[in-house]
This record gives sequence, structure tokens and C-alpha cells, in this order.
Amino acid sequence: MFLNALIKQNPQLINAALELHKRGIILPDTYVVDVEQFTKNAMLIKNEADKNNIKLYGMTKQFGRNPYLAKILINLGYEGIVAVDYKEARTLHKAGIKISHVGHLVQPPTAILKELIEEIKPEVITVYTLAKAKAISNVALNAGRVQKILLKFFDEGDHLYVNQESGFPIATLDEVLTEISNMQGIKVEGLTHFPCFLHKNGETGLTPNFHTLIKAKYNIEEIGIQLNQINSPSSTSCETLPILGRFGCTHGEPGHALTGTTPANQEGTTLEKVAMLYLSEVCHDFNGNSYCYGGGYYRRGHLTTAIVTDEYVKVSNDDDSNIDYHLRLHGLFPVGDPVIMAFRTQVFVTRSDVALVEGISEGKPKLVGLYDSLGREV
Repeated sequence: MFLNALIKQNPQLINAALELHKRGIILPDTYVVDVEQFTKNAMLIKNEADKNNIKLYGMTKQFGRNPYLAKILINLGYEGIVAVDYKEARTLHKAGIKISHVGHLVQPPTAILKELIEEIKPEVITVYTLAKAKAISNVALNAGRVQKILLKFFDEGDHLYVNQESGFPIATLDEVLTEISNMQGIKVEGLTHFPCFLHKNGETGLTPNFHTLIKAKYNIEEIGIQLNQINSPSSTSCETLPILGRFGCTHGEPGHALTGTTPANQEGTTLEKVAMLYLSEVCHDFNGNSYCYGGGYYRRGHLTTAIVTDEYVKVSNDDDSNIDYHLRLHGLFPVGDPVIMAFRTQVFVTRSDVALVEGISEGKPKLVGLYDSLGREV
């Protein structure tokens, strides 16, 4: 999906991965991150956010909940990290990373709330059931705190991913606000929705979800309730941040843009440059084709092509319902040869390692960290 962009924007990353593989420093089934380019991307996004009065929570799941990269974001002035689930919140908190937003895609389970509220202390928790709001309120009251929350409303026609369906119907807005006003341990800080942008037919555009978010904002403000946060995640990048600013949004959550792997960058045209690739190795031959090591392929990654011995090669994953022990390469190649790919990632759902490399622009690549897919140092 991003192979052309990688070659155009960051060929040095390919050379670095090949060199470190040849020296035996990086093994197959590893995502290789150009730390310098990652940092440049993060700075570009931060500068654009500042121009539009947008605060940023970094999203790390795409590159494996990595604490090293998360610390870079914090040092650049990002407000904190958004944790996709409570496990990510725990992992990064233990690494000393500020967790600012929890609960959007996955609500925190009841048994974790005490630890979350008393120890991790996120700035906001997204809530989309009254039962969870009540549970958070009770724990916060016992801790002598008032926990800020974001509400998520949806309307008919909104785009909700399968198994991520959630939210209060916007028709129940008044009822929800009335119920929550009686919960003394929580305070409505603002609103969120997801995805607010999608890439389709070569363009990144607003979704119906975004318009629902803005509709809910106006309805609540008309009641006289002040909202301090309008959080509008998905495809947060230099391209989309001015749009958020025009609509009065306050927060974005860049993820793929940090590694230059937003759908808009398939041909290497975005300001954010590709900063990550996938390294594998030819494992064996079978029935006229070679196979390389798998374990890092996200089934919505849109992988089609790899580079093997300076040759573009078609790659197949013939049944994505099976475990990707291997990926099939069309053609025969020497066992042990490196394989370079670049596709859409969700590293935290893989078995892969994440290798952090510095010195790439100088032609002196150096491995500065090796982590598993859940952010633990190897």
C-alpha cells in the first residue's frame, strides 16, 4: 500500500533495514521505524495543530504501544497519549507515560476503575453507557475526585466499524445529560466520535459521524452547558487539522500520520513522510513460489507488493481467516533473502517486533531499541 511512497520519500529507511538485516541485528517479522523521520512528522503535525488551536493526544497502537516513541511525543508538547484500551493505559503508565484519554474504543472494565482513577489519572474517560458513567462516578467519589468524561453520541447513518458499535443515540441527549447531572463524581468535559474522517476515492473527507459530533455540540451548548473538549479522531494530520479548527474542534489524535502511513499518502504526497516498513525474509519454497515469514500482517493492511532482491514481487495472503505464519511471494527467491513491505498497520494485534533505528539520514543506522508488539522491551 505504501511501497511507492516509501521509495519516494524515505529510501534510506530501506537501505538501513537491509543493512541491519544483513548484519543479523534485525530478524524477520519486524517493523523498522526511522526515529528521526517519526520525530519530524510529529513536529509537523504539532506545528499545524498549534496554528489551529488544536491540542493533541498521540495514538500509539499502530506502532505497538511503544513507550520510546510515546516519550518523543510528550517531549514535543503533545498533551499525552490516548489509550485504545485499559491494557495500553497500564503498559504506558508503567513506562512513565502520561495517559490523557481512555475509554473511547474500549470502555474500561469495572475492576480496573480504581486503578485507573486513583493511579493512572487520565484527563478524560469516554463514556457511552449510563451504567459505566455511574460506575466511574462511584469510584471517583470514593477517591475524593471528580473525573472528567467525554460523551459519544451517534445518529442514524453514522459510520460505525463492525464490533466497534457504541454510543448514546443523539435523540436521547437530554435524557443522558439529566441522568449524568445527578452523578456527583463525574463532569462532562466534552464530546467525541469516531471515525470523523475517512479516505475514499483518493480524497480524505468528513464522515456523517463528524456532523453528528458538531450537532451534539450545538445542542448541548444551547442548553447552556460549557464544553471544553471536542475531540475529533481519525486521520488527524497536517491535511485535516485546519478542518478541525474551522469547526471549533479542540483535540485531535494522530496515529498513522506519525509514521506517514495515512491512506492519503499512498503515492508519497503528504507532508508526513513514511517512517516505518515491515522486514521479513524468504523462509522456504513450495510448488513454484517462495514464502516469507509472517506474523505482522493486519488483514486490512492492503498489502499487494514487496521488494525482494531489488525486484517488485506480488505478495498473497490467500485466506486472511488463517494465521499468517507465512506470506506467499510470487516467484522463486533465495532462502534467507530480505523482504521489504509497507502497508497499513495495527502492530498491537500482531506477533511482530518493533525496531527503532536512528542515524538513517546520515547513512549510519543504529538500533536504539527493540520492543515487542505490546511495547515491552525485548
